[in-house]
Amino acid sequence: MVSQDFGMSIHFLGEGYLMDMFDSPSKRKMSEFSSFCDMQRMSNSLHKKEISDMAHANTIFHQVLSLIPRTEFEALAKKYSTGRAFRSFSRWNQFACLLFIHLAGRQSMRDGIRSLGANIRQMYHLGLRSVARSTFADANSKRPAEFFQAIFGKLYQRCSSVAPGHKFRFKAKLYSFDSSVIKLCLSAFPWASYRAKRGGLKIHTVLDHDGYLPAFVRVTNARLHDSKMVKMLRLPKGSIAVFDKAYINYSWFRTLSASGLFFVTRLKTNAVYKVLKRNPVRKSTGVTSDHVIVVFSQDKELHLRRVGYRDPETGKFYEFLTNHLNLSAKTIADIYKERWQIETFFRLIKQNLRLKSFVGTSENAVLSQIYVAMIAYLMLAWLKFKSSVAFSLQEMFQLLQVNLFDRREMEDIFKPPDAFHDNINNDYRLLSYVA
Repeated sequence: MVSQDFGMSIHFLGEGYLMDMFDSPSKRKMSEFSSFCDMQRMSNSLHKKEISDMAHANTIFHQVLSLIPRTEFEALAKKYSTGRAFRSFSRWNQFACLLFIHLAGRQSMRDGIRSLGANIRQMYHLGLRSVARSTFADANSKRPAEFFQAIFGKLYQRCSSVAPGHKFRFKAKLYSFDSSVIKLCLSAFPWASYRAKRGGLKIHTVLDHDGYLPAFVRVTNARLHDSKMVKMLRLPKGSIAVFDKAYINYSWFRTLSASGLFFVTRLKTNAVYKVLKRNPVRKSTGVTSDHVIVVFSQDKELHLRRVGYRDPETGKFYEFLTNHLNLSAKTIADIYKERWQIETFFRLIKQNLRLKSFVGTSENAVLSQIYVAMIAYLMLAWLKFKSSVAFSLQEMFQLLQVNLFDRREMEDIFKPPDAFHDNINNDYRLLSYVA
């Protein structure tokens, strides 16, 4: 459960701290105030040379932040400005704090702010300042989350330009649709009512299979049905969309066909249809049938294709539905298998990013945290594509978590563990040969 008591926190800005101390005087507060004063003295004792040295010793976290073009960031910050000044706590500061909480695996706002404060020396060359928890909470609550949504959109465009293609031989774009529910405590998040005594959000996602990138993300109340969300999507003409039975809507299928888009899904067990044509099949591939069928929607005929398939590994039988008449039946089955990549995506972000606990309880704060999580995913994907990192994204998240404030080249932490020893051995063999 996320606590709503933003005022009971340790602050690292004097004014905010003193205000809280006078509101609730106690020995604990006096102890915290003493710690704060120690931190201030440490900060003031930094010599100019030390600060200069820091500027030339980039941490891993600094290098991660540099993946976001600062000029583009500030232009969007100006566009989405509310006109309200937050003193020295800039949009960049807010973004860096949220990103740190995700990448460092911090469990709460208090945990994240305290961890950043403990690394105050490293924060100088990041262009960041320590922040009061109340200031951070206020910014997350009142600065529009649409800003982070816009950053996410820009970053997806950059990533998609360097992403590897999907695994199939056809050149059409391939996307998968799905959603994932995040459960919330209704008493802490009353605006997210889902079921009796339960709150929840639903993250609707379109996954681009070129690099397995989230191309579209929208967060709604968990009550919203998946089929209503997809009607707002606009995909490139000729694209293939794959989704489960929750999205089946014959009227929408007709719209997709008229727009030059293709889909692959599963046939409902109670579907009523008529077989118009039986295509020959190669049963050695697992395909048991390939039919052109007709279904009826609003008294209108809709010609589709039904593919029967038995998985040779599990023996499980599937019936697929598509409007694509040219791809082989086996390819249709393989396309649906690829839908599981979006399940893998949801599992990865929930395991490695802070999407089960939130640093704020307002709707805007929750949305901001979710969109920064998606930004973090794209930042690592960009790094993986551009640097040809051999590790998986999950392994990259794990390596970053324990190395964020190390001062070394970021590419070094993503080298295979034997690379260093291999280089030494190669040098030794070369010296032996020369000798």
